[in-house]
Amino acid sequence: MIPVNMATLSSKPGLRYSVSDWATNNKQISHTAENKRNVSHEIRQEGRALRNETTSKTNWDEYDSTRRLSDRINDVTRWKENLKACAQQLDAEMDALTLSKEETERALAATLLPLEVTAECLNLREGRRGMELVCDPVEAELKKEVEVIDGAQRILQQCIDQAFEQLCRLQEARQQLTIDLQDKIEALDVDMSCLSLTIRSPEISLKPNPTRVPPGSTTPQQWEQFSRYNITRAKEEMQASVQIRENNSITRAQVQNELEAQRMTVEFALRKRTHHEEQAYHEMQWQLKTTQEEIAELEKDICHLEEDMQAKTAPLKLVHTRLENRIKRPGMDLCRDEVQFGLVDEAKQLEATILALKQKLAHAQHSLQSLKQHEAQMMEDLSRKQDALSLEQRSNQTRQCLTLGVQTEGLPSAVVPLTNSSGRHKLDLA
Repeated sequence: MIPVNMATLSSKPGLRYSVSDWATNNKQISHTAENKRNVSHEIRQEGRALRNETTSKTNWDEYDSTRRLSDRINDVTRWKENLKACAQQLDAEMDALTLSKEETERALAATLLPLEVTAECLNLREGRRGMELVCDPVEAELKKEVEVIDGAQRILQQCIDQAFEQLCRLQEARQQLTIDLQDKIEALDVDMSCLSLTIRSPEISLKPNPTRVPPGSTTPQQWEQFSRYNITRAKEEMQASVQIRENNSITRAQVQNELEAQRMTVEFALRKRTHHEEQAYHEMQWQLKTTQEEIAELEKDICHLEEDMQAKTAPLKLVHTRLENRIKRPGMDLCRDEVQFGLVDEAKQLEATILALKQKLAHAQHSLQSLKQHEAQMMEDLSRKQDALSLEQRSNQTRQCLTLGVQTEGLPSAVVPLTNSSGRHKLDLA
């Protein structure tokens, strides 16, 4: 007999599935799980492949960046060495140009003494008096020497100005090289620091927007062109500096040659003029001595003429007395006899003799006066010649310092040979 309570048991409410549905559902879940696992497997395989690929890519990129960084360091180092070598060459050229400029300045300063000496000689020769103040070849050569020195000073000053301007340009090029070299050094330090970094370096970190392009960035072509331009400009300025140094050296030699040639020409003309003045001085001394001797002889002759005139007075008195006394003869004895005619002739002859002696005495006295006046003129002219000769000798002594300066200062030998003044010092005085 069935219990009553079992007969009244109720079933769970809800949708019920059939066994086939249940089996289908289980199969579907299994299939879905298998699909999901397959997808997961593919994803895992793709992830592993991606990890391997990205790891390789990352390692290669890191290696390539390191290699490029190393190549960049080599390029920067090469340009830095080029800039450094060019800067050293530029420094050496600046030193050489500075030395050339200083030598030119010393050459310019060395022209002051010849100019002062020439001006002193011209001033000394202005002290000549009278006919000795002539415009002779010495004065012409001295004035020409002043012109030569003035021209030399202008040329040397132009060389100094050109050297100074070139030094400024070299300094500008050197400053540009210094800036470029300093930038290369700093960039090299940065790249070397970057090259030393690794993934295990403690100072690496993420940065905000590291791929930004900073303002003022340049291309590699611009970077290389900038350094090449600086080096090219420096070399061009160095070449111009070498040309200026060569021109300065040639100019100094030419100026030295011209000054030396003109100095020798002036000294030759001065020696020649001194020789002529000495000859004229000695000639004037001889003329003065001869004139003085002639004056002495003429004075003696005047004394003799006066004595002769005095001696003729007594005979004339005698004749006059005889003639006067014979006038006192009486009567027919007052005869114009031969005695009378002889006394008259004697009187006339004595009077004529005395007149001739008086005339000759007057002529002699006039000649004596003329000789004495000319003697005074010759003495004055001799004094002027002596003064002029003394001035020429002082000019010679003044110019001796130029010759001593050339011998003692050891001036460099001239590069340009003399072509129009060789052998002037060997000429004989005419």
